Amino acid sequence: MELALITLLFVGLIILGIPIAFSIGIASLVGIGTMTGAPTTMIPMKMFYGLNSYVLLAVPLFVLTANIMNSGQISHRLINFSIALVGRKPGGLGHANVLVSMLFAGVSGSSTADTAGVGKILIPNMINKGYSREMSVGVTAASSTIGGIIPPSITMVIYGGLTNTSVGQLFIGGMVPGVLIGLGMMFVISIIAKRDNLPKAEKISRTEFIALTKDAIPAMITPLIIIGGIVFGVFTPTEAAAFSAVYAYFVSAFYYKSISLKDLPKIFTETLKLSCLSLFALAAASALGEFLGYYQINAIVSGFFSGMGSNEYLFLFIIVAFFLFVGTFMDAIPAMVLFVPVVYPVALTLEVDPVQLGIVVIITLSIGLITPPYGLCLLIASAIGDLSIDRSFKAVMPYIAVIVLVLIAVIFMPFMLLI
Repeated sequence: MELALITLLFVGLIILGIPIAFSIGIASLVGIGTMTGAPTTMIPMKMFYGLNSYVLLAVPLFVLTANIMNSGQISHRLINFSIALVGRKPGGLGHANVLVSMLFAGVSGSSTADTAGVGKILIPNMINKGYSREMSVGVTAASSTIGGIIPPSITMVIYGGLTNTSVGQLFIGGMVPGVLIGLGMMFVISIIAKRDNLPKAEKISRTEFIALTKDAIPAMITPLIIIGGIVFGVFTPTEAAAFSAVYAYFVSAFYYKSISLKDLPKIFTETLKLSCLSLFALAAASALGEFLGYYQINAIVSGFFSGMGSNEYLFLFIIVAFFLFVGTFMDAIPAMVLFVPVVYPVALTLEVDPVQLGIVVIITLSIGLITPPYGLCLLIASAIGDLSIDRSFKAVMPYIAVIVLVLIAVIFMPFMLLI
């Protein structure tokens, strides 16, 4: 009875528009209060231990990296390079939009930062060049989801911390699916470009292309350093996040000379705002997990899957359906903290590889970023492009189909995660 009431309370708070972190916190407070013999100190203790992880320190550091990149106009340089590389194709700005998202993902690990940083530049530019608002908003919102799939990825860090899975292996596992999603989106853009006769970008000289390439190289080598350092044991994911932030600052301040020390207080403030939202939701979800454990939700879920037999493919498709539903009204981080500890033991029982499970969950939750009502990337892109949510959602549907196809490939061909 108590479990049903807390569930109704949680859903009611979300419907009322209460931020997800506070909805989880209130549900945790009320839920633990109904537990017989539970001390009043349990909630702050669980919230503290939920964040007491060295790996989680990477979250604010990757957010800081993304903010430095945007403030230091590194994203501008990646955009200019991408346009120079693929802009001459029909629908060139659309292709450049996807490519820059892939490059941006390799540095920041943040999908929302990608949408904000790239969208503010490319969406108005695409509209001015004759692209429809639907096309401009749709491709920007959809391609930014790659930020959580191509390493480094904040959501991979969270999953690794929850399951003790190697973050380095998760980073390697996300590379091929992320690239396939990007190429698939470019294929969709090629079809739309041919159908609608979309324009090409202006031709540039070889000298200009070389100059733009040189300008973008310091930013583009960052993911190689980060991933290579983790894979070869030079530093941990947290140390890699710290390195990426320091590197982004030095490149912006001394190579590009686009930011200075006086810009840092604003950058730190924005980083704290964004990080606090995610980490508070993480802490609150840890407390709520104690309440769910009290009512043996893990045993209930395990019993449910045990009654279905030992079909790992059926299990993964149910996981996809479940997280697709959850992702429509909940951000990826609290969704993972609440439900990954519940499904993870079942996955081990069915001999599902932890890396495969992680990539499946992360790709599925990335779709939630572009589905209403809570899809943050969709909301940000539609606000920049001044387009209604329903029209924006219709625009991203072809790209969602691409993500789903790659997701199915990950389920049936897990060997691609080890390449």
